[in-house]
Amino acid sequence: RERAVWGSARRAQTAAKRLCWAGISFILLFFIIIKGKCPEDEWDESTIELFLHELAVMDSNNFLGNCGVGEREGRVASGLVARRHYRLIHGIGRSGDISAVQPKAAGSSLLNKLTNSVVLDIIKLAGVRTVTSCFVVPMATGMSLTLCFLTLRHKRPKAKYIIWPRIDQKSCFKSMITAGFEPVVIENVLEGDELRTDIKAVEAKIKVLGAENILCVHSTTSCFAPRVPDRLEELAVICANYDIPHIVNNAYGVQSSKCMHLIQQGARVGRIDAFVQSLDKNFMVPVGGAIIAGFSESFIQEISKMYPGRASASPSLDVLITLLSLGTSGYKQLLKERKEMFSYLSSELKKLADIHNERLLDTPHNPISLAMSLKNLDENNDAAVTQLGSMLFTRQVSGARVVPCGSVQTVNNYTFEGFMSHTNDYPCAYLNAASAIGIKKQDVDIFLKRLDKCLKTFRKEVKKEETKMQIL
Repeated sequence: RERAVWGSARRAQTAAKRLCWAGISFILLFFIIIKGKCPEDEWDESTIELFLHELAVMDSNNFLGNCGVGEREGRVASGLVARRHYRLIHGIGRSGDISAVQPKAAGSSLLNKLTNSVVLDIIKLAGVRTVTSCFVVPMATGMSLTLCFLTLRHKRPKAKYIIWPRIDQKSCFKSMITAGFEPVVIENVLEGDELRTDIKAVEAKIKVLGAENILCVHSTTSCFAPRVPDRLEELAVICANYDIPHIVNNAYGVQSSKCMHLIQQGARVGRIDAFVQSLDKNFMVPVGGAIIAGFSESFIQEISKMYPGRASASPSLDVLITLLSLGTSGYKQLLKERKEMFSYLSSELKKLADIHNERLLDTPHNPISLAMSLKNLDENNDAAVTQLGSMLFTRQVSGARVVPCGSVQTVNNYTFEGFMSHTNDYPCAYLNAASAIGIKKQDVDIFLKRLDKCLKTFRKEVKKEETKMQIL
């Protein structure tokens, strides 16, 4: 009798616990669904896992007694793989629309809707207040741009050109080629140390080609110094005046209030149809996802319907987990820290440049990337610039770019002179370093220490060569 009583008590206790957790989960779901926003404070990991498990049990593949006789029933052979995805196996969308709800995958569909809603809230928080719609797409930035261009094809069937202020980054260039359009490269203008958009050249090219033959203007915000973000406001006005769509490559611009302000202002004074940003660069998740956002809900829906078939839920799952674990307060703190580290990197890199008789290039319009000249290195040894890059990499410095003068590269049968420097003939070789979200003071200090050692090594070698020459 005692065992029976204790057994009944344990079962009742277990049922009560389940009911309690179910109630908590329902409250969490209700809060996010009704609010449609990222919570202010972070959630702990156990709460997030509970939340995801509650979503997963809504999918048919996790129903007890489910009988699946279709070709895609959410079956997973490996338990490890199932656990890695929290048993959310069905992905997102349907064959005709990546944003559509799947009847047999209510949990995954809800995950998709919640993620898009939370991400939209974060984009507004970051500075684009009037954005109306966005969705997470399981492709990186380049292919997401291609999807935008392919959607515009149906609106402008005669168009064959894309106006593109030059930025030496392969994926955004190839996105236009892959979509079947001809990029019209607009060379940048050198203003001081900065490379800026040639607005007059853009408008002149539109007049030559004819507005009806141009699919869109493809501009850029986030970029490597000394190139700076495009003049988005002026480009947006031109696009509005000539009735030409405007797509913005905002790859890692969400983390920059300046880049987001440019997009907001461009949409206010002119025309911006969509802007695309990377998930990994802005939210510190694995590579493989992007956000397509815009100011016309109907156009963003058109883009989502252009995506063929269902899609992986992994990018949506990753960014939702990340934002719930941070909350808006945590994400704002990361943005604040990034700004502080940019100022610190700028001041310390300038000091180092002065020591080595170089200079920090003056690029005040670039809020993320910095450039230090390598003029002395380049003058003494043609191969020294690229060798410096190798030395830094072998010393575990990742992300720093060294840009020599006069390099030539062919991309999809287009030849670029001075490739990586965003112009045919930049005045000097230089090194790039960026202050991106998540960077720590320790990263900056170690980078500067190792860069200093590398530059000192080169100076010693130059002195040895000079001594040899004097002896001879």
